[in-house]
Amino acid sequence: MIEFNLFIIILMYLCGCMSYVFKRKHLLSMLLSLEFIILSLFFLLIMSLMYFNFEFFFSMIFLTFSVCEGSLGLSILVSMVRTHGNDYFQSLNMLV
Repeated sequence: MIEFNLFIIILMYLCGCMSYVFKRKHLLSMLLSLEFIILSLFFLLIMSLMYFNFEFFFSMIFLTFSVCEGSLGLSILVSMVRTHGNDYFQSLNMLV
């Protein structure tokens, strides 16, 4: 059972990485794929903590940092849409 769950988690991680690579034109789709990767890493953390019979306190710290990462990404998305009008990376000029 543990091997099957580990296989599913690794498959989730790889699907998130592939969607991150292939959907790189829009910031919102990149943020969603990053959150999917974070979710798969959270499942891996929970499974490893359950397997070794540890406390789940570190999972709350991980969730806190992932929520902070998500809110930072959304604030960058909002500021990009306000200044440029869309979330395309092609319209973003780094020299300005």
